[in-house]
Amino acid sequence: MRKDGIFIAVEVSDGAASDAALAAKLAEVCPVDIFAVEGGSLQIVERNLDECVLCRLCLDASPDGAVKIIKLYDDGAILA
Repeated sequence: MRKDGIFIAVEVSDGAASDAALAAKLAEVCPVDIFAVEGGSLQIVERNLDECVLCRLCLDASPDGAVKIIKLYDDGAILA
């Protein structure tokens, strides 16, 4: 799944989005509420995407490659 804001896009693998424990962890760690859990699966809150502060907490809380933060203002550079 992927959602795009004006400046930031967030992409989450299907496996990660359907993992209830990981979804809860992502919703917990994000300081600007980009992630939410509905029905046990992860949702990306589009209205909060451009509030991303590039803190990497979601990347640190998930397996490698499960979450990508894409800087649309930087020609699609991926936060690594």
